[in-house]
Amino acid sequence: MRIDVLSIFPNMFAPMRESIMGKVIERGLVEFNVIDFRDYTDNKHNNVDDVVYGGGQGMLLMPQPIFDAMAHVEAEAGNRGRVILLDPAGKTFNQAMAEELAHEEHLTFIAGHYEGYDERIRELVTDEISIGDFVLTGGELGAMTVIDATVRLLDEALGDEMSAVDDSFSTGLLEYPQYTRPADFRGLKVPDVLLSGHHANIDRWRKKESLRRTYHRRPDLLENYAFTPEEHKLLNEIKAEEKE
Repeated sequence: MRIDVLSIFPNMFAPMRESIMGKVIERGLVEFNVIDFRDYTDNKHNNVDDVVYGGGQGMLLMPQPIFDAMAHVEAEAGNRGRVILLDPAGKTFNQAMAEELAHEEHLTFIAGHYEGYDERIRELVTDEISIGDFVLTGGELGAMTVIDATVRLLDEALGDEMSAVDDSFSTGLLEYPQYTRPADFRGLKVPDVLLSGHHANIDRWRKKESLRRTYHRRPDLLENYAFTPEEHKLLNEIKAEEKE
């Protein structure tokens, strides 16, 4: 996968060279480039923003630097790839979107700053994404969030092809509780079923606890969830236990 990011603060992306992302770059699974679109300005002051036509608060990013930076990406890569604009008005990012993006060969992110974008910049864009109903000072943190969630799903990125399968949201539910040694930590004990070695019982416990956690913390996820007959039974058990 090739990932290009257009930003005027390229140093903000230094953390992307660490942890899992750093490893996939080192191993050649991902080519990661940050392009400072201030380098593509055509005015003597290297300005990338200007006042809003018609009046209004703040400054808007001008189209010229971003269009020319995108032309650089296209010339170098042979295409723009799937172009993602980080914007509070975009579609809210979720795990399903990360799984979709993980199948792309080339992603280009536009991380803006200031009050917003000149509307014509959207002509370059295939997707507008928000990471939540709040506003940040710029799109860099949003871009890093989307990139991290996407890259970890690539084959071999986590070192174990099954590592991401049971993640929260991947199955439509929150992940079940997990434990490691010691089995008894200061009186807090690992559930007996996990120590039993009985795989069928362990699988059932995990499904039930995944449903329980989702039922308590994110009941909205269950509204459109496609329950299996076994899951319906488990959820009814959970509800009955809650009444006791």
